[in-house]
Amino acid sequence: MKRILIRSGKSPLRVASPTEFIHQDLIGTNTGNLLFSDSAHKMLTTPDTEVTSNGIRTNHSAERAAEINEQYDVFVVPLANAFRPQFQASLDRLSKLIEQLTIPVVVFGVGAQATDDYATDMLKPMEASVKRFARAVLDRSASIGVRGELTARYLRDHGVPDDRIDIMGCPSMFLYGDTFPAIRATEITADSRIAINMSPNARPVGPISGIADHGHARYPNFTYYAQNTVDAELLLWGDTTPESGATDPFPQLLTHDLLRENKVRMPLDPATWIDELRAYDFAYGTRIHGNIAALLAGTPAVVLTHDSRTLELCRYFDIPHRQLSGLTADTDPRDLYEAADFSAMIKGHGERFERITAFLTRNGLDNAYQHGDGGAAFDARMAGLDLPPSMQVWDGTEDGQNRYRMSRLRERVTLSESKLTTKLTAATKKNDELRGKLASAEKRAAATADRLDTAIKQLEATRKQLAAMERRVAGIEKRVLVRLGPALRRRSRKLSGTADKG
Repeated sequence: MKRILIRSGKSPLRVASPTEFIHQDLIGTNTGNLLFSDSAHKMLTTPDTEVTSNGIRTNHSAERAAEINEQYDVFVVPLANAFRPQFQASLDRLSKLIEQLTIPVVVFGVGAQATDDYATDMLKPMEASVKRFARAVLDRSASIGVRGELTARYLRDHGVPDDRIDIMGCPSMFLYGDTFPAIRATEITADSRIAINMSPNARPVGPISGIADHGHARYPNFTYYAQNTVDAELLLWGDTTPESGATDPFPQLLTHDLLRENKVRMPLDPATWIDELRAYDFAYGTRIHGNIAALLAGTPAVVLTHDSRTLELCRYFDIPHRQLSGLTADTDPRDLYEAADFSAMIKGHGERFERITAFLTRNGLDNAYQHGDGGAAFDARMAGLDLPPSMQVWDGTEDGQNRYRMSRLRERVTLSESKLTTKLTAATKKNDELRGKLASAEKRAAATADRLDTAIKQLEATRKQLAAMERRVAGIEKRVLVRLGPALRRRSRKLSGTADKG
C-alpha cells in the first residue's frame, strides 16, 4: 500500500460544520482550494494507495519532517497561484519542510500571479524564494507541474530546465477524469437563474461591482457565490452596518442589496457547490474555480479574467472568457453566454487529461482512471456523506450555530481579558520598576541637593574670607604708604636736585 500525504485543507471525505470550516480555516481562506485538492485526492485514490490530508498549514519543524519521512511514501502538493508576494512567507515555510524530506515530493498546478498582460515585475522581490522552492522540489521529483504558459516561461527564466517543467493546468478540471460534462444549452431570459462570482482584488482592474449591480437589477433569480473565509464570517456573524448605515458597492456589508435580500451563498464542500450550480442557467465572474465548479455541473460559465492566474488557465483549457478591463458596468449575462463557445474546451479535454496522467506517471504516481475503478468507489463514498449546504445570511434566529457563537464570543472575551491581565501585570511590574528607579533618583537628587547646599555655604564663607582679606590688604597698603610717603618724597627731591646740577 502506497501512502500518500497530500497538502489540502481537509479530506473530501471529512464532513465538517460551517463553524468548523471557519474556526479551523479548512478552506485555506478560499473554497476554490478545496476544488482542486479534492480532485487531486480522488485522482490519486487507487486500490493500492492510501491518501491522507496534511492540512493547509505548513509545520516545517524537524520533528514533523521526520514523521512524514517515516510514515509516508510521497508528499503531493497541489498548488494554485503560489508565486505571488503575499504567499512568499508560506512558500518559504513549504520549502523548508521539503528540504528536510527524503521521500519524493510532487507539485502540480502551481502558478505565477501577475497582471493580465503577463508582466511579472511584481514578482522580482521573491525570486530567491521561487528558486529555492523549485530546487527543493526538483531534487525530489522528475518535474514540476504548472498551470500554463506564463508560469512555464517564468520558471525557465529563473533557471529551471524546460524538460523539468510540465504544463498540466489545474487538477480541478479533471474531477471526472477523461470525460467532461456536457454543457447545457439554454436561453437566458428574465426568469433565468444566474450565479455570479467576484474577487475583491478585481475591482481596480474593471467594473465588477457595477456588472454585479446590472445583473442583479435585470435578473430577479440572481445569486452571488462568495468564496472567502471573510465572506463566511460575515454570513455567520453579520455586522452592524444596518444600524450604522455604512455602505460599500462590493457585497461585503449587510447593507448591500445582495446580502439584504439573502442572495449570497458561501459554498463549503465542492460536492455540494457543484450540485447547487446544476440548478442555474448561467454563471460568470472573476473567480476561476467558481466558474470551473459551474462547468463541472454542466452549467455554461464565462470567466471575466483580471490577472494572469485566471487568464493562463482559461487559455490552457479553452474556457470561454473575457478580460474584465475591456468590459463596461452594463455587461449583460445573456450577451456573455451568446458569445461563448465551449466546443474547444470539450474537444481538447481528452488530450489534456493524457498530459496530466503522463505527468503523474513520470513522477511515480498511479491514478484512479488508469490504475483503478475510475473513481467509482470514491464517488460512492462521497454520495453517502451528509455534507453541509452553502451558507446563507444569518437572520438572527436559531440555526444550530448559536452555541458556537456564544462560546466563541466568550472565548474572545476571555482571551481579551487574559491579554489585558497579562498587559496589566507587565505594566504594573514596569510601573513598580519605574517607581523604584524614581525613588532612587529622588534619593540621589536629595543627597545632591544637600551637597549643593553645603557647597554654597562653603562658597559664601570663602567669599567672606576673601573680602576680609582684601580689606586687610588694603589697610596694610594704606599704612605702608603713610609711613613711607615722606621718605619717598625727600628721596625724589634729592634725585631731582642732582639732576639739575649735572
